[in-house]
Amino acid sequence: MLTERMNERLTQVGPGTPMGTLLRRYWYPVAALSELKANPTKAVRLLGEDLVLYRDRSGTLGLLEASCAHRRVHLLYGIPEDNGLRCPYHGWLYDSTGQCLEMPAEAPESTFPSRVQIKAYPVEALGGLVFAYLGPAPVPLLPQWDVFVRGNVLRDVGMAIVPCNWLQIMENSLDPVHTEHLHRYFTHYVMERLGKGKDDPKYWRFAPEVRPHVKIGFDVFEHGIIKRRVLKGDTEEDANWKHGHPIVFPNMLHDRGGGGFQIRVPVDDTHTLYLWYICHAGKPGEDVPAQADEDIPTYRVPMPRLDEDGNPVWSLMDNNSGQDNMAWVTQGPISPRWLERLGESDKGIILYRRLLEEQIRVVEDGGDPMNTFRDPEANVAIDLPSEGRSGDQSWRLDLQRAGGVGTGSSGKYSVINREVAARTGAPVPAE
Repeated sequence: MLTERMNERLTQVGPGTPMGTLLRRYWYPVAALSELKANPTKAVRLLGEDLVLYRDRSGTLGLLEASCAHRRVHLLYGIPEDNGLRCPYHGWLYDSTGQCLEMPAEAPESTFPSRVQIKAYPVEALGGLVFAYLGPAPVPLLPQWDVFVRGNVLRDVGMAIVPCNWLQIMENSLDPVHTEHLHRYFTHYVMERLGKGKDDPKYWRFAPEVRPHVKIGFDVFEHGIIKRRVLKGDTEEDANWKHGHPIVFPNMLHDRGGGGFQIRVPVDDTHTLYLWYICHAGKPGEDVPAQADEDIPTYRVPMPRLDEDGNPVWSLMDNNSGQDNMAWVTQGPISPRWLERLGESDKGIILYRRLLEEQIRVVEDGGDPMNTFRDPEANVAIDLPSEGRSGDQSWRLDLQRAGGVGTGSSGKYSVINREVAARTGAPVPAE
C-alpha cells in the first residue's frame, strides 16, 4: 500500500506537483477534429488548467487560456478570424501564440496590444485527434504510434468524462485477473438481473465462460509495460504470454490486436477524459472506404449510474466498459490507497507505481522521461507488440499498401461500429 503522502504524489496533476510536472512532458488528445468541424471552439480542462481550443478561419489550430486578459470573459464564445480568436466582449484578438493583435477600442497608434499576451500551448492534429502539449520547451515530437498512422482502416472515437483520478483507471490495465471476475462472473450476475437466463443467446454473447488465470507476468519495455497471462487450457506458447499486451507509458492501453487505444487523459485530480480510439481493418485484401480525418465520428459512452430508487442501472453494465467504469468510480474521486491490501496478483500495479516514481525522478534530475521522441527518424509508425496479431500482420504492411497515413471509424457504442464490425469481422477491443 501507499502512504497518504505518496498517494498525493502520484495522483495530483496540477502545475508544480511532481506528477503534474512529469505528465506535462507528454502530448494529450483533447478533442476530435470532427468536433471542431461542428463548432470551431471547445472548452478544455487539462492537468488542472482551463483552456479553449479553437480553429480559425484559415484552419490554424490554437489552444489558449480560457479567459480574455481584458475583463476575463470566457473565450469559448470567441469569434474565429482569419488569424486568431476574437473575444466577443470588446473584440481583443489573439493569435495561436496568445499574442494580442488588436484592441478595437484603443487608439490605432497604441502599443498596448504588443504588451498583452495570454497563455498558449502547442497543438497538433494526428489521426483525427487534436493533441496538446503543456510542458516546457523544447517541445518533443508528437509520437506517431501505429494506431494513429495506420492506413486502410475505419475509425471512430468514444468519449466520456469519468469522475475519478486517472491513476485508478490506469492501474486497472495492470490488473489482468480482474477480467475473470468483473468481466465474466459479474457479467453472469448482470445477465441474471436483466432477466437473461443461460438459455438466452445473449447470455453467452455477453458473458463467456470463466477461464481462470494460471499465471501472470509483467516486463518493462522501451515504451511501457508488457503484461502477460496464461489462462486455464493455454500454455506459454499462446500469444497472451508469448507476445503479451502493451501498456504505453504513461496513460494508454493498446487494444488487443493493435486495433486501437484506450487513452486516459488527466483532466484534473478527480476527473479523467477517457477515449476509446478504435480502428477496424477490412478483410484481407479488402480496401475500406476513404475517410477524412475531420469526418471521423465521435460518440458519448454512458457512465454507470443509480436509478431514482438508488439501485444500479444494470443495463449499463452488460459490457466491459460499463463494468470498468463502475469499478473505477466506486473507489471514490481519488482512491485511498493507504487503506488497500495488495496481494501477489497485484504485482503489475506495484511495478507500474514504481515506474511512475522512477520517471518522476528522471524529470526532477533534468532528463527526458520514457516515450520522449526528438529524432524524427525514430518517430515513424512506432510499432507496438500485440497478442492479437497473427502471422506476419503488421501496421507497416498496411502503411506501405495505403501509401501513407490513413483514416477511418468504429467504436463499441456507435451505429457505425456495429455495421463495420458485422461487415469486417473485426474483434471487440480487449483490455
